[in-house]
Amino acid sequence: MKDYIQKRVLDLSAFIAERRATVRQAAKFFGVSKSTVHKDVTERLPKINRGLAREVKQILDTNKAERHLRGGEATRKKYQTRIDRMGQKGGFSNKT
Repeated sequence: MKDYIQKRVLDLSAFIAERRATVRQAAKFFGVSKSTVHKDVTERLPKINRGLAREVKQILDTNKAERHLRGGEATRKKYQTRIDRMGQKGGFSNKT
């Protein structure tokens, strides 16, 4: 494995472990794709550092289990913003 790839794998893993970050957050922060992050932490990291690989896997499993909650919250905020905007413009009223 090339040195720059190994450094990226360790940097991504440390970022995820320290911040309990999602794959998307890590990808955005490092300017790489989600696929790259996923491949780095699931395939390459265990060959470099098994202990860190277990820690990162546990964090990613937790994030995966909670993602439906984060998605639902994002949808709720989206529609709440729409309702708030419509109320300000004198349009649709949410009163019953």
